[in-house]
Amino acid sequence: MVAEVVTMTEQYEVIVVGGGAAGLSAALVLGRARRRTLVVDAGEPRNTPAAHMHGYLTRDGMPPAEFLALGREEIARYGVELVRDRAVDVTRGEDFAVLLEGGRTVRARQLVVATGLKDELPPVAGLAARFGRDVLHCPYCHGWEVRDRAFGVLATTPMSVHQALMVSQWSKDVTLFLHTVAERELTGEDRRRLGAAGVDVVPGEVAGLTVRDDRLAGVRLADGRTHEREVLFVAPRALPRTDLLTRLGAETTDTAFGTYPVVDGRGATTVPGLWAAGNASGFAEQVVNAASRGYRAGAAINGELLMADLDGVPEA
Repeated sequence: MVAEVVTMTEQYEVIVVGGGAAGLSAALVLGRARRRTLVVDAGEPRNTPAAHMHGYLTRDGMPPAEFLALGREEIARYGVELVRDRAVDVTRGEDFAVLLEGGRTVRARQLVVATGLKDELPPVAGLAARFGRDVLHCPYCHGWEVRDRAFGVLATTPMSVHQALMVSQWSKDVTLFLHTVAERELTGEDRRRLGAAGVDVVPGEVAGLTVRDDRLAGVRLADGRTHEREVLFVAPRALPRTDLLTRLGAETTDTAFGTYPVVDGRGATTVPGLWAAGNASGFAEQVVNAASRGYRAGAAINGELLMADLDGVPEA
């Protein structure tokens, strides 16, 4: 997606890169605080494959696209501008200069990066086509909707044992397919807990899925055996979209789920004026959490701008 190419430089008080829950929430707070704010939205929300989102009080079951459309309407009421474009580069001098893919450069005193992350699925035939339908990753997001069905869990690391134990809360018919994990990698404690939860363990690589009437029907192993399953849980590899943060020199930290910026409780990075919110700041930010993080960042930014302006006023 490329916006119409224009050559111009525009000045804002705050630029928010990312139009998901975190970015829109930050923009809403800033707009209501009368800050000239721009949201740059490439239109690639992480939860696009999901038909509905869950666990957000008063919004449980709402389609993600509808949720975002309402958010865009709300920020527009307060004068926040939104451009459908992609931020491809950023520099920092007296302010932040953000280059958009369409050729436009926009500037701001403060910058919020809320670009989220991308889920990279294991290379198993048929997995991507069913992701968000009956191939799922989060039991808190989808467990209730598929409760009491025959679950499978695709292991990609020994941590997949934890996922299998978690989903057993929603079904007592759970099979852990070890796939790329060797049996010897399971600890004695893993085996004890899996047994206590009633989780069956099947060694061997998974080659693909079987589908009947556009529904998951089974998991097919490389040796030809097929296990009937109705739902398959998988842990995608999280790829944080933090390029803009690292280009500006923000300090990062390695976690089990990827490399993320070091932020304080408000979302401030180690670079003055640079903020991170939502899944750009951490892996476990569901929609409701991301909105909260955006709210905190927006309020903190407004306070910083206010104090900076007041401190710049000479004494009478």
